[in-house]
Amino acid sequence: MADLDQTLAVTLKGYAWLPDLRRRSGGCPVRTRVLGRPAVGICGPEAARFFYTPGHLDRSSALPGLVVRTLFGRGAVHTLDGSAHRHRKTLFTALLLDGDGAARLAELAGREFDVAAARWRGGPPVRLLDESARMIAAAVARWVGVPEDDREIDALARDCLAMVDGFATVGPRTARALLARETQERRLSKIIASVRSQPVTKSPLSIVAHHRDDGELLDPRTAAVELLNIVRPAIAVAWFVAFAGHAMDMWPRHQSRLRAGDDEYTKAFAHEVRRFYPFVPFLGGQATRDLFFQGEPIPAGTLVLLDVYGQNHDPELWPDPYTFDPRRFLGRESGEFDLIPQGGGDPRTGHRCPGEQVTVALLGTLARRLAELDHYLPPQETAIDLSRIPARPRDRITLIVPEHRPVSSFQRGEPGFDSHPDSPHLSASRSPVSDGS
Repeated sequence: MADLDQTLAVTLKGYAWLPDLRRRSGGCPVRTRVLGRPAVGICGPEAARFFYTPGHLDRSSALPGLVVRTLFGRGAVHTLDGSAHRHRKTLFTALLLDGDGAARLAELAGREFDVAAARWRGGPPVRLLDESARMIAAAVARWVGVPEDDREIDALARDCLAMVDGFATVGPRTARALLARETQERRLSKIIASVRSQPVTKSPLSIVAHHRDDGELLDPRTAAVELLNIVRPAIAVAWFVAFAGHAMDMWPRHQSRLRAGDDEYTKAFAHEVRRFYPFVPFLGGQATRDLFFQGEPIPAGTLVLLDVYGQNHDPELWPDPYTFDPRRFLGRESGEFDLIPQGGGDPRTGHRCPGEQVTVALLGTLARRLAELDHYLPPQETAIDLSRIPARPRDRITLIVPEHRPVSSFQRGEPGFDSHPDSPHLSASRSPVSDGS
């Protein structure tokens, strides 16, 4: 099996592919082939430490062209290594890690949620994933400093969802992602060109527009790419908000805890959503030289695949990993290499996402707002098929906000796992509920 190219298996099995391959081989590391290239799959905190050790791996050469063209954009910071990556990364760390940027963006998103919730009340069913994307798009546009015309906000939300939804497939989703990126890069390039004729301000738009690499301004298209690499990941938090709605519906006790306004529990809930639910299946890099990991030789040029989904469900790290339990994060600070839904290591110097702090802030704010909202889920399909990357509830979590608080309650479905307790394929029965999503 390890000698056969596994590219088709990845597309068919999705998040389950690498955990299953490692399980059948007795653990990690496991040798395989992907995209016609020799590869080795690794998992665990030491594997993450190895993966992010400077000089071990080249990330730029390991990124498939379609991923670059749909998700990140040509010339993006994700495609750089070494000093070029470190210098470009300072642009993001200054905006996303320093100061109150994450808190400010979360505050703006919370206000957008309140406006949207008032609109939903007494109206038709709404899709939480799509509505969350729209409210985050409005918030991040205001925070960044790009025009906030309603039609442009709708387009920004729709296009960023398409970029994320189409990065790991070939077909209509990819075509939509490519068109969406072309549309937004062209639009933002024009905005950046116009901003450069104005004095520098503290807005992220102005800072990105005037950023220099080796003394030279980024060309407008590359600057637009990097601006999208602030905007798009924020809008992608809509996936986690939909997952939060799924969790609150399946286990309503968490909704009650969130309603209590406990900041520590809210943060723990956000971490557990990021750990439990599927988003990034694995990360890849190319060995820059002959290496060894746990006694296994990794020749130069080998693809090294870090099993993110497998690590986030490793029973040695997370007891009862397929149980959703935010309490595991109460009183615990995650290390740099254990909880890795957005990468591992130091976000200031390595390839860990510097927007992780923004993700947690946005998710915590919107999850609490959702918990406080009187709503219910009508009958729908909420199963999460992990053969699809990125995975999502099939009906995107459709909810109804009644004009008056419902007085009845209904039996809630409980989630299960297909075929085996540690199978990563989530499924759930669906029934109406009156007091949670």
